[in-house]
Amino acid sequence: MTTEPVDTVLFDLDDTLVTYNRTTADLLDEAFDAVGVDPFFSAEAYFARYEEFLPITDSIEELREACFAAIAGDGGRDPAVGRDVARAFNARRDHGDVRLLPGAREVVDAFHDEYRLGIVTNGPPEVQRPKLAGAGLDDAFETVVFAGYDTDPKPDPAPFHRALSMLESESERAVHVGNSLASDVAGAHAAGLRSVWIPAYEEEETVEPHYRFGSLASLRNPPW
Repeated sequence: MTTEPVDTVLFDLDDTLVTYNRTTADLLDEAFDAVGVDPFFSAEAYFARYEEFLPITDSIEELREACFAAIAGDGGRDPAVGRDVARAFNARRDHGDVRLLPGAREVVDAFHDEYRLGIVTNGPPEVQRPKLAGAGLDDAFETVVFAGYDTDPKPDPAPFHRALSMLESESERAVHVGNSLASDVAGAHAAGLRSVWIPAYEEEETVEPHYRFGSLASLRNPPW
């Protein structure tokens, strides 16, 4: 691991800095009820296939329709039912209805005068910008890269390189903080950054982060 001093910190957004007030599981239950079908997949099944549809769709609404239809078809159901569930879900999702996770505001404020700060998030601008605004973070970062739209999605190194270029920094002097081993940690390593993993859910440990913490608040005293 490089010992260059850190001048740049990049953050993931979803389930690292913010989370929805209404969970995906809750909205899925409401969508199934609205369509009048028994639940036939879980929020975890949706998350597992989300990135598969990032490169081939132009909006989050289109992504959900394609994803839910594929899940339905793979399970022997009519893909049209999956699209109906997606439309019901889309009608209920408010992207600005989010809250900061514990420690997020304190860490961002503490880092503001010491580091160049950026966001690298897998998600479209029309979805992610309202989250930043709803959490009061829309002016907290010098750059935001919408991976999957501005570039290929994480774990591809391209979004990290784009953020560093915009911040006039180099990978050897940067750290990325995220909740996903598969996209955040693996992507940071592919781009040559140091990684901080703050797990938000159970995940098979296929890659070893440079640093791991149980909560974002622990970053008030950076390990680097």
